[in-house]
Amino acid sequence: MVQIISDSSSLFTKEEGKELGIISIPLCVNIGEKDFRDLEIPIEEFIGDIRKGQIPSSSQPPIGDVLDAYESCQGSEIINLTMADGLSGTYQTACGAREMAKNREDITVINTRTLCGPHRYLVECAAAMAKEGRSKEEIISMVEDKIEHTKSYLIPQDFEYLRRGGRLSPTVAFVGSLLNLKPVVVLTKTGTSLDKFGAGRMLKGAVKLVFKQMKRDQVGEKDILYIAHGNVPKDVEEIQEIAQREFPGIEIRVHCLSHVFITQGGPGCVAIQHIRR
Repeated sequence: MVQIISDSSSLFTKEEGKELGIISIPLCVNIGEKDFRDLEIPIEEFIGDIRKGQIPSSSQPPIGDVLDAYESCQGSEIINLTMADGLSGTYQTACGAREMAKNREDITVINTRTLCGPHRYLVECAAAMAKEGRSKEEIISMVEDKIEHTKSYLIPQDFEYLRRGGRLSPTVAFVGSLLNLKPVVVLTKTGTSLDKFGAGRMLKGAVKLVFKQMKRDQVGEKDILYIAHGNVPKDVEEIQEIAQREFPGIEIRVHCLSHVFITQGGPGCVAIQHIRR
């Protein structure tokens, strides 16, 4: 059987990964005096530390962890589905560990060019096919096809996190804050960076801007709509209501963002993503 490996961008904890039959390797997070792994501590505690003025940072999994995962699966073919290269060093770490592994010829590393909801879906589909006894080639073909039919938007609650990450100039961030605008950024097709997509008045305006583009892209019942958020369930309820009106019959899946993505997008950020079934 093919062994599927991924990282915590797929929003699976280690324990959830075991239940699914995969190995989920968490990224690393630091805030104040705390060093921990993604998805290991309560999100409320993490956001509480941010509200106290502590600035979090994140990094890819240690190469030793990835190497250990590879070598624990000796005798099996391995597919490692990593988060988008360019947004993290996770893909490069996975490739580096492969070159060090004794079983390197059995390992395929795929840059999914996505993250969060769509990344999770790719892992779920790959794991299901592996359990069915499908070949490595069949699983890779499925993943590569679905990668071409996904798109991701991020709506942060606070311009500061994007400005700190170099996504917006200080002047634009300041003016946007004064006008009470909500910026929207989109993951590029290559998955290597986030581009400015637009801005809307308040959250509802930003969401409608995204949904308008999704209609142009003919998103519908053939797709899954993911809403991932930084611990703002009330905002998610509003977005779901709009989505159900705009896209009747579409399946909507909701997840809380991990510590790593809240580090990048800030507390309260919302990701709206879709992927072809």
